[in-house]
Amino acid sequence: MKKAALALGVAFVTMLSCTDNVEENNDVQKSVDQEVAVDMSDFYLYTDDFTNGKSSVGKDPKVCFTMVNLNRQLNEDDKLYDKMFSIEKNARAFIAAKSTNGKGKPGSGGGDGGGSTPPVDDGLGVINIPVVVHVLYSNANENISDAQIASQIAVLNADFNATNSDVSQVPSEFAGVVADSDINFTLAQTIRKSTTRTSWGTRDEMKFSSNGGSDVVSPATHLNIWVCNIGGGILGYAQFPGGSASTDGVVVGPQYFGSTGYVAAPFNEGRTATHEVGHYLNLRHIWGDGSCRQDDFVADTPSSNGPNYGCPSYPTVNCRSNDMTMNYMDYVNDACMYMFSEGQKVRMRALFASGGPRAAFLN
Repeated sequence: MKKAALALGVAFVTMLSCTDNVEENNDVQKSVDQEVAVDMSDFYLYTDDFTNGKSSVGKDPKVCFTMVNLNRQLNEDDKLYDKMFSIEKNARAFIAAKSTNGKGKPGSGGGDGGGSTPPVDDGLGVINIPVVVHVLYSNANENISDAQIASQIAVLNADFNATNSDVSQVPSEFAGVVADSDINFTLAQTIRKSTTRTSWGTRDEMKFSSNGGSDVVSPATHLNIWVCNIGGGILGYAQFPGGSASTDGVVVGPQYFGSTGYVAAPFNEGRTATHEVGHYLNLRHIWGDGSCRQDDFVADTPSSNGPNYGCPSYPTVNCRSNDMTMNYMDYVNDACMYMFSEGQKVRMRALFASGGPRAAFLN
């Protein structure tokens, strides 16, 4: 009888122990779920400057038309906002699950332009991006040489892997967040097409053979870059992840592509393509395309009230902090931009994770 009672007692204690373990595990899971919860309250796509077709084109010495292009696409495709919202949410969740804020807790995929982003082991390894270059030319200068194309691929590899010779100029304030993105680029194909068209504008007409342009090639697994005269003083523009596959890629003027040949100072070091490929990989402008109240969704890039131009001296103070003017996602001259941040790195790489819009590149 005593043995039976003892057995019942042991079983009861074991049951309580198991129940406690289950409850503890549930509590842990709830804690984890809460920690990686994605805050999307700061998400936005339209920007005030461009919502009504207003822009700085013709007013400033350097013009990237990416945000204007995005606002046009949002107006034309009522499903694009939801697609990009989902991409952003998934990217933030991936970053949060992979990173820590130094206290054993997942970090944020967003951010208000302060703090730092610790290195993240995302398990993706080195990412290789094959590049298709479409050269559309109406004269000999625009038919840029193979050497000029090769120089641009070399610049992309240096800039995205922090092997550029000028990275040593990053001031000590930001030196700790300079990122090697572990993203490599290889030239897969060059397509050349003669045309009578002297400028192409910004409505993606160069991306269709029916318009005299060149059709996109394997956009799920290749970065397409159209090199052509855009016109209007525009250096380049890109399409963010989530847009139509038929127009996915980057457009750059021939005189701003690469670092040798038919290039024009002060945008003659290949950084226009670096900037636009940053957009293609989901990076915003460093100032968030607004004043201090808007954000680029990267925690270790300080808030700013607008773009910087030329070669500004350090420090340049805005929004009560020093601007990261040397970041590739600002508007400074090519010679004065020379870094991505760790926060930008994890944001770009999140696109290639399983379920991400550029995951096919890893297959």
